[in-house]
Amino acid sequence: MVRKKNSLILCGAFLFVAWNALLLLYLWGRPPISHLRDGGGAEPGGNDEWGAGRGKIGQVNLAEEMIRLAEEVEVHLDTQKKLLKQIESHRAVWARQKDVGKRETASNIKEFKKAEAQQQPQKTPEPLRNSIDVRDQTYIQRPVNYVAPSLHPEQAIGKIRNTKVTTPFSSPEFIIPILVIACDRVTVKRNLDRLIEYRPSAELYPIIVSQDCGHAETARVIGSYGEQVTHIKQPELSDIKVRPEHRKFQGYYKISRHYRWALNQVFNVFSHSTVVIVEDDLEVAPDFFEYFRALYPILCSDPTLWCVSAWNDNGRDALIDPSKAELLYRTDFFPGLGWMLLKELWDELEPKWPSAFWDDWMRQPEQRKNRSCIRPEISRTITFGRKGVSLGQFFDQYLRYIRLNTEFVPFTKQDLSFLLKDKYDEIFIQEVYSSTSVKIEDLQHGGNLKGPGPYRVQYSSRDSFKVFARNLGVMDDLKSGVPRTGYRGVVSFLHRGRRVFLAPPEGWTQYDISWS
Repeated sequence: MVRKKNSLILCGAFLFVAWNALLLLYLWGRPPISHLRDGGGAEPGGNDEWGAGRGKIGQVNLAEEMIRLAEEVEVHLDTQKKLLKQIESHRAVWARQKDVGKRETASNIKEFKKAEAQQQPQKTPEPLRNSIDVRDQTYIQRPVNYVAPSLHPEQAIGKIRNTKVTTPFSSPEFIIPILVIACDRVTVKRNLDRLIEYRPSAELYPIIVSQDCGHAETARVIGSYGEQVTHIKQPELSDIKVRPEHRKFQGYYKISRHYRWALNQVFNVFSHSTVVIVEDDLEVAPDFFEYFRALYPILCSDPTLWCVSAWNDNGRDALIDPSKAELLYRTDFFPGLGWMLLKELWDELEPKWPSAFWDDWMRQPEQRKNRSCIRPEISRTITFGRKGVSLGQFFDQYLRYIRLNTEFVPFTKQDLSFLLKDKYDEIFIQEVYSSTSVKIEDLQHGGNLKGPGPYRVQYSSRDSFKVFARNLGVMDDLKSGVPRTGYRGVVSFLHRGRRVFLAPPEGWTQYDISWS
């Protein structure tokens, strides 16, 4: 019995010594915590290799190694705590992605955790400025040693067009739904074919077709796309009671009712935070989706903007520069015809949404509130629908000649921060009012003009604007005093290959609503 007891004691002692010996070997073989933090030791080519401390066995005692191990555990716990905080901060963003599906959401979280765990602090070669946190992504601009060019955007873009706008790995990609407003045009097929052909991702750009009118053949065409689109139908199809003199405008009343219902569906039922609206008679450009994705952060970050439009009202061949597909502008005129808005704007507009003529209502000062839109030099949409409630108004004279962009511009790789109001205004005003002032006769004959411009033709009244606009070939109508494509009263276009600004006198302050 005593022998058996002694054997058990010896075995226990042996196991204790062996366990501690293995523990010491394990601890001595690990790199110091400071090296792990600095990126050395554990990484190939680091300052220390694994087990570099094995030659110093006699200099390390158990207590010191246990303290070091506890510190390392504390560091890992702190890292996990930060990770949990970041996950919590992105909960609202991930919630908006619920319609992408559980599988994609789980994948995003997994990649986020993996990237966070692998991220190492790095030294920035030079300080960055203007890091704008914009909802779902961070918009990093140029280093402080970059000097913004004192040029018009046409020239400024040439210098910054290759600048990359980075989106950090930790931000899930935001969804931009496309709302197609449809009624009784079976030619909606042309619209949907192009949208589906050009969209890079069905998950990031879900297409919602909202149909009014109850037209069976159009519904059949839309239904033929199956799961590629979501087909919703306006439930209220009855006529709207209007004043006798407005009976001929019944269509405009129904359109306004349909817009209200459809936008409420997008924002309040589907729970999206933004939307791009196109009507069923629009065809889109190859870079349509790229255009809106790149400009979404600008729209979110600048409160002086309230929409992004794919349309240039003066986008005919003779009035645009076909070699400048990347040119973008601010405009005070609401263009429509393929445009993006945010849910916050809809929350503002919906309670007072008009019963008819919604687009002209949008152009009133009470709605616009001195806010602007972004528009391109070359349109990213064209209209092929002469038939409609407007009975072809403007179509034969203007709309059918609008040029559709065919060149894919990688807008998401460019720095578009020049469109922010403070930067844009400084460049734009300098370019307009430092240009050569000429008479309209000089432009029409061109004999005394040298070079591509820019040149400035000054107007001082409603009548002079309309006369000059007609003679130069641009649209001459004004809505609430604002000319089409105008910004700060200035209309920019090409005339016989020369850049021209049709501009008010320097020192312009506001539009005169009586000019409408």
